Amino acid sequence: MLFNSYSFILGFLPITLIVFFTLTKLGLITIARTWLLIASLVFYANWNVSYLPLLLISISVNYLIGKCIEQAQPNIEKAKLFLLLGIGFDLALLGYFKYANFFITSLGQLLQTNWQITQIILPLGISFYTFIQIAYLVDTYNGKAKQSDFLTHSLFVAFFPHVIAGPISDNKEVIPQFHKLRNYVFSHKNMAMGLAIFILGLAKKVLIGDNIASWVTPVFNNASQVTFIEAWVGALSYTLQLYFDFSGYSDMAVGLGLMLNIKLPINFNSPYKAFSISDFWRRWHITLSNFLRDYLYIPLGGSRQGEIRRYTNLIITMLLGGLWHGAGWTFVIWGALHGIYLSINHWWKLHGKSLPKSVGWTITFLAVVVSWVFFRARNAADAWQILQAMFGAKGIVIASNYESLLGWLSPLGVKFTQNFPYLKGGGESLIVLAALLVGVTVLPNTNQMLQWFKPNLLWVIYLTTLAALCLLSLNRVSEFLYFQF
Repeated sequence: MLFNSYSFILGFLPITLIVFFTLTKLGLITIARTWLLIASLVFYANWNVSYLPLLLISISVNYLIGKCIEQAQPNIEKAKLFLLLGIGFDLALLGYFKYANFFITSLGQLLQTNWQITQIILPLGISFYTFIQIAYLVDTYNGKAKQSDFLTHSLFVAFFPHVIAGPISDNKEVIPQFHKLRNYVFSHKNMAMGLAIFILGLAKKVLIGDNIASWVTPVFNNASQVTFIEAWVGALSYTLQLYFDFSGYSDMAVGLGLMLNIKLPINFNSPYKAFSISDFWRRWHITLSNFLRDYLYIPLGGSRQGEIRRYTNLIITMLLGGLWHGAGWTFVIWGALHGIYLSINHWWKLHGKSLPKSVGWTITFLAVVVSWVFFRARNAADAWQILQAMFGAKGIVIASNYESLLGWLSPLGVKFTQNFPYLKGGGESLIVLAALLVGVTVLPNTNQMLQWFKPNLLWVIYLTTLAALCLLSLNRVSEFLYFQF
């Protein structure tokens, strides 16, 4: 069941909300919380019921280990042992289901053997609920976690707005909200705001992300044959598709949480407005950035042990961040690139150097686009082919419409043609992409727009129009890109 589906929007969501607030109005708080957990488990099981036992096992084991850590305090050694057992359990599950095929295949290639194992199906959302629970265990060990009953802990992990693809919610911020009685009182304001955020996120996904998706696949499926223009259109289309798709999902998740009076963390803040790569990571997938910083980079030593160690820690953190996204060398390369980018960024700042904002934005954006090519490509060889085409190593081919204007470039090797078989959007794709780039770098984002939100007629017309357009487009329902990670 997808957020962007008739079954969810017209069936699951209204039923869940009506039953929940009916129970809370009757004062049946525990039953209402139980209902919300059941609804979340049904939502998760709807994808594949065989995934459900693993989620329940993960929740149960982590909750019990969290209690053991809490009870072992102040015996630090004993508490640490339980912490290591818990993290080991979580990483073992994640490692088996997500990385076993990759590691066995890679090792077999290295040793020139034909080692193979039965293909393992990746359980949906395992990366997200594993990180949530590792954070819970570490926070419990550090005395920061807000301990709760098993029902509330289970609801926090399985909560349907975030269980599949985040945001990676902080137990210290979200669990206490399930204990606040006022959050079980229907709020017209939260419902209106939540619905507005949900519709805006849905529009990002359905009206923008899905419509430019068809420009991406032909380019990346024919990496060795694409020309200069086709390569750039494919790379920029994916850069924008991924943003509108994932930020749209995150907005929808935040909106759904708000409808139930639960405030989930913001995950995006105009990342393509960033003037440096560190600024980009403060804006892109914010909850993952915070997790990697708090539970990996800082424990590794952060910047406390000299510059060389700092750069090493940055690269290790981003390598593992890349591997978290997917079991493949392209993700490792993507992570390594961002580790190098961040190291250069910190070295630059350390030496007091600066750049004009326009130059900083251009370098940052191009660096991000290059990394997205590896993120999307089927393999490193394909990524390299596309990058060669993008930067003119295979020659520059321009539409013949511009020959009269740019014909003087012919002696420099520029060619003109009308045949662009992998430019599925035609010449219009260039205009659309330019408009979208202006939009993501100049216009306010969803969070900023909602600061102006008022439940007046103008907003009603605007949101109703968007919702109608989205509903009319749901006949071509597609999964969110981050579901595969």
